[in-house]
Amino acid sequence: MWNLIAQRGALAQERATRVDLERRLADKVAQLEASGRELDGIGYSVSHDLRAPLRAIDGFSRILEEDYGDRLDDEGRRLLKVVRSNSQKMGRMMEDVLVYSRAGRAQLSVVAIDMRGLAENALREIGWTEDAPAAVIIGELPRARGDTVLVRQALASLLSNAVKFSSANAQPRIEVTGYEAGAESVYCVKDNGVGFEMRYYDRLFQLFQRLHAEDQFPGDGVGLAIAQRIAARHGGRLWAESAPGAGATFYFALPNEGSTGNG
Repeated sequence: MWNLIAQRGALAQERATRVDLERRLADKVAQLEASGRELDGIGYSVSHDLRAPLRAIDGFSRILEEDYGDRLDDEGRRLLKVVRSNSQKMGRMMEDVLVYSRAGRAQLSVVAIDMRGLAENALREIGWTEDAPAAVIIGELPRARGDTVLVRQALASLLSNAVKFSSANAQPRIEVTGYEAGAESVYCVKDNGVGFEMRYYDRLFQLFQRLHAEDQFPGDGVGLAIAQRIAARHGGRLWAESAPGAGATFYFALPNEGSTGNG
């Protein structure tokens, strides 16, 4: 009898401990989500507010260059070009931060998506045409459910990335394929470009992180971070496989219809 009472008491204590741990975990998750939203808000505000002074710096530098350039020596003109170049680069980075912030803040409008049609639209969005050096082959893609604008943005980032890093190949080729795997629909963007070393994988989706020199391949290192954030917003994921000189494959997974995302 006393053993039974003791066992029940131990079970009750275990349940109470579990409930307390679950509550504390839920509180911690809520705090982290609140902190994330706060950081997004700060990043959005700072980026938005910095655009005006950056435009002013670039604008006045341009006036100096056009109206007073003949009064400067070669070094003065060079320095003025450096000012303009860097203010323009900072402006692009601020725009990228705003896009990244919007990807995490935007209200999702989830609908059924024709992913093949969306991939074709994303190609046009990045400026690809039939006579472009890179050959792009789009296979049959399973339909998805998601926010059309954000998913197209993610695909555009992956396709732009593939076009850029395969440009050094004499015959650049990009393949877009897809398949269903359990509760996910997976979309693959494969290129035959320069690839990267997997030991640097942790940097791949970080904001403003680059694995290649800017003079080799231009860009601010934001597109993949945006694509990963969009995948996460939908309850999906983004990952990659690559090797130097062997191209790269990026996998963009979304929950199948009936699964729930994070919208």
